[in-house]
Amino acid sequence: MIRIEEIVEKVGRNHPQADLDMLRRAYFFSAREHKGQTRASGEPYLVHPLEVANILADMRLDEVSVATGLLHDVVEDTLVEAGTIREYFGEEVAHLVEGLTKIAQISSQSKEVQQAENVRKMLLAMIDDVRVVLVKLADRLHNMRTLHFLKPEKRQRIAQETLDIFAPIAHRLGMGKLRSELEDLAFQHLHPEDYRALAAQLEQRRTEHEQFLHATTARIEEKLREADVPYIRVEGRVKRLYSIWKKLKRQKIELDQVYDLVAARVVLPNEVRYCYAALGVIHNLWRPLPGRFKDWIATPRENLYQSLHTSVIGTEGQPFEVQIRTEEMHRIAEEGVAAHWKYKEGRRGAHEDDEAFQWLRSLVEWTQEVKDSRDFLESLKLDLYPRDVYAFTPMGKIIQLPRGATPVDFAYMIHTEVGNTCTGARINGRIVPLRTPIQNGDVVEIIRSLNSTPSRDWLNFVVTSKARNRVRHWVAEQQRAESIEIGRKLFEKEAARFQLSTKKLLNDSNGDFKKIAGEYGYGRTDDLLAAIGYGKLVPRSVISKFLGPEKFAELDERKESRLRTGVQAVKRLIRLGDDAIVVRGVDDLLVARARCCNPVHGEPIIGYVTRGKGVAVHAERCKNVQQLMVNPERIVAVEWAGRSEHAAYAVKLLAVTENRTGMIAGITSAISDMKTGIRDARASVASDARGRIEVTVEVFDVKHLDKVIRAVRGVPGVLDVERLQGAA
Repeated sequence: MIRIEEIVEKVGRNHPQADLDMLRRAYFFSAREHKGQTRASGEPYLVHPLEVANILADMRLDEVSVATGLLHDVVEDTLVEAGTIREYFGEEVAHLVEGLTKIAQISSQSKEVQQAENVRKMLLAMIDDVRVVLVKLADRLHNMRTLHFLKPEKRQRIAQETLDIFAPIAHRLGMGKLRSELEDLAFQHLHPEDYRALAAQLEQRRTEHEQFLHATTARIEEKLREADVPYIRVEGRVKRLYSIWKKLKRQKIELDQVYDLVAARVVLPNEVRYCYAALGVIHNLWRPLPGRFKDWIATPRENLYQSLHTSVIGTEGQPFEVQIRTEEMHRIAEEGVAAHWKYKEGRRGAHEDDEAFQWLRSLVEWTQEVKDSRDFLESLKLDLYPRDVYAFTPMGKIIQLPRGATPVDFAYMIHTEVGNTCTGARINGRIVPLRTPIQNGDVVEIIRSLNSTPSRDWLNFVVTSKARNRVRHWVAEQQRAESIEIGRKLFEKEAARFQLSTKKLLNDSNGDFKKIAGEYGYGRTDDLLAAIGYGKLVPRSVISKFLGPEKFAELDERKESRLRTGVQAVKRLIRLGDDAIVVRGVDDLLVARARCCNPVHGEPIIGYVTRGKGVAVHAERCKNVQQLMVNPERIVAVEWAGRSEHAAYAVKLLAVTENRTGMIAGITSAISDMKTGIRDARASVASDARGRIEVTVEVFDVKHLDKVIRAVRGVPGVLDVERLQGAA
């Protein structure tokens, strides 16, 4: 067990002006209050606060933080109150301890709700003083180191919480060393078999890796000396187990295919120029892998991480990574916020590095707005991960993208023309679907064809506003061209009925047609034709304006007398007689119910202008409506006209029933009692041993349909009834 004097010595060495007596008093106070308590390991409970304090001392934190580590559990696990901590140790320590004390558990709360509210409380406290989360991370690290003493269920829960919340927080604070240990410990408990198998594979190669790294680091040191590039140390390391496992799963590759399985790290004096000088030495020594160079010095990560990363081919043909950074960059990469946080007089734990904490402020802002604990926890898990990914072109140019971005987003970030002619992509040399999310460090190559054009399907997966706007613009332009052509044909057809020459109308030298377009709010003739093609205008109203009311009425009456009989016959043929659906304000457009949802008279509907086929009417509940909304300009208002007593709609119902005899008879009898016709009935038994009876009924409107469904639900043995999509 670590001794208090060792901790005191570390704090005194890092903070000569520290109040070391506070640490001794905190130790004795904690020892007295935790006396008689033991941990799951059987050790005295005092071991835990001592180890937490030691981790904080190793982070070179101040005496207030270390004292909080010694006292962080006394309010929660003993009879001590927060006021006593304030009286004995001052406001700062009391404030930190209160921020770390869990909310009193209420028996009616689920474990998930308790977890969410405690994390929320910690985040709110840490915006005021970041030391709250530093102590909490130290607490979690020691708990993870001793997790094997707990029951399996509790181990799994704590390990998952660590991976979901605390390791990402450590990452966002730039604390790479602590984050790595948390992730590896969580991996060990969540996937023990994978952990053991991967550890065994690495152990088999340990001697090989050690020999390779020893020879490599010695060669780098030799060449740095020859080039007069000063360095502090050159070290080698093997990639972390969790990081390797995640890459194997994500990229579906074998261990031999991991480029950065082993790496050398060059730590230099605190001048950036030495980093680029060392990079030149490395690239002269070994051939770099194309597209594997990353300059995090010129473009630091959001957590202020800086380093040069390059992958090279060793003498024996083995690829490996070299990281190059200054000593200060290395300290920040390992310790993050603990390496560079500062105090301002009069503010507790205030920090001047505003950029490093901007994510924290924005995180807490929405934290205060989300009321539901489960929603909060799920959103937090997503927000804690880096918001941006950095990908590379084959030439090594860095492209910054939001999380979830795809190769199509990548292509449009390079240039609009690259995006418009994109046909495929390679990520790290492998051809992938265009909807594949890009990961940090991926090398993305866009495959192009000058004859290719954007696809409307891209709108279902692109995430950048640039890509979305460019695709929408292209789709709109294509639709506009098609709509102009459709509008021209519709107008020509209608003009021919009035014995008018379309060519003269559209190319009139007097500008009469352009003037008519202006009356509708369109600047050009093509705009007017596009509106006709979209279904926003009907050709006859345009012709009416051109001819004038009197002449149009005279010619229209003659035309209508010839067509009226034929139109009514067509409407009856497609079952749109007296119960027709009409476009509001328009009475001469072909309208038909969509087969995908088969709307019934009386239920809410919307109209969608199809190309040359009139208006397709969908029920608002239709699963295709959301996709149609991508083109809002083609949505028109439609409504049901008066219903004919003779009009009936075929609707297919599915009844899930108990598997016993007489079910079909009971259901058909209930439908017949509603004076409803039955067109078809089929029965089957599903894999869950329940009956499935599909029955097609004839209903007059949505109210009639609701009554039929209620009647079927009332049949003994019927478990559920639903209306099936599509035409019956």
